[in-house]
Amino acid sequence: MTIDRALKNKIRDRAARTGESYTAARRHLVRTDAEPGTSRAEHGPDGPSVRVAVAQTRPREDPGDVAGFAAAGDEVVSLIDEAARMGASLLHLPEAALCFPSKHLLSSVPGEVAEADWTRFAWDAQAAALSRIRARAAERAIWVVIGAVTRPAGDAVRPHLSLLVIDSAGRLHAKYDERLLSRTKATHLYAAGTGPTLFEVAGVTFGCTSGLEILFPEVYGDYRALGADCVLYSTAGPGDPGADDTLTSSALVAARHDGMWISYAVHSDKAPDEPSGLIDPNGAWHTRCEAVDAPALTIATVTARPEDPARQWHRDMAEAYRSGRSDAPG
Repeated sequence: MTIDRALKNKIRDRAARTGESYTAARRHLVRTDAEPGTSRAEHGPDGPSVRVAVAQTRPREDPGDVAGFAAAGDEVVSLIDEAARMGASLLHLPEAALCFPSKHLLSSVPGEVAEADWTRFAWDAQAAALSRIRARAAERAIWVVIGAVTRPAGDAVRPHLSLLVIDSAGRLHAKYDERLLSRTKATHLYAAGTGPTLFEVAGVTFGCTSGLEILFPEVYGDYRALGADCVLYSTAGPGDPGADDTLTSSALVAARHDGMWISYAVHSDKAPDEPSGLIDPNGAWHTRCEAVDAPALTIATVTARPEDPARQWHRDMAEAYRSGRSDAPG
């Protein structure tokens, strides 16, 4: 069943149970900050703004499941369609949205967690799914940022865990490779990235982070210094059961501390406790997906934050601290 049909069935079921109209029931299940084409003024004066949809997707862990890659591609294409209908210019998806491969299924030593055997990964199936996603992004004229495993380049043995930035013409515009890997990722699975990635849509500057990088404030401080208005954070969620709020609480703090929007995209199995959503520069949830283990998206207008004395002072103080200077502005 496609996401569209499943969503419509859920809306009709709610309307039948509650007596609400279809439109009213839909607003409860597809939560937005406003109708498409409108913006919220409380975040500052008029300036560049982008409608951003953030999604949660089903987790898939079998690296050799060709049918699973196709189903994941179907899911993302449906989310692209829904985001475009809701007026989004950019759709943000979780880490490894097509397949977050199991360390056990990739292990080169049966029964142990050992160096990954990447010949077990269905690279062609992932490429086919990404090709369809790029084509639909172009058809809908929407930017898509999606987590994916990317092939090793040159003589490299290990792949990167990346965020692919696909522009509204369906072209690969940029790629972010996760830099701060967990112990397991670094020991057995992936190569680390080397630098930040920024891109601009309609005058709003976006940065990219992934995995557990939200736990490192310096990553977000660097993006603030580079001029990011919003950081897109894609994750599969924490490895420890019940620790979901460790990531979201860190995201709330980072947004407030650095004065940036943060888009939080997570796999749907974590959604009952901490669903995907957008955090405003004051460190508050602006909008969130429904807290259910199912594909979903929500949408908000993300604005470029105007420069202000407090933000400049914070930036100057941070730079003075890093450089060891004592002449920080007062």
